[in-house]
Amino acid sequence: MCVLYTANAVQTRRRPAKRALPAHDFTFLTNHTHVLICLAANPGITLRQVAALVGITERAVLAIVKDLTVVKVLSVKKEGRRNRYRIHGEAHLRHDIERHRTVGDLLKAILGN
Repeated sequence: MCVLYTANAVQTRRRPAKRALPAHDFTFLTNHTHVLICLAANPGITLRQVAALVGITERAVLAIVKDLTVVKVLSVKKEGRRNRYRIHGEAHLRHDIERHRTVGDLLKAILGN
């Protein structure tokens, strides 16, 4: 599924079904990063939409949102029946290799905002 980011929405275009990937195929970013990118691109997106974009279950997305909330990278605000997500860009990345960078630096590099 191809993702197009706009200021207020995430649009998707269908691609042909995925073929089995060879053992050496991988992505450079984790599912945590993919979820964070989706929430940064559209703070009002539903977790169901995030799950569809990332290619994981809603339960997995919920667990990732909980992880990001516990470490204070993300906060969730209830607006009516929906949630709105706020990313704390000043939070530092967690691994020793990248600890000198922030979440904001990562998102800026990927999203160009």
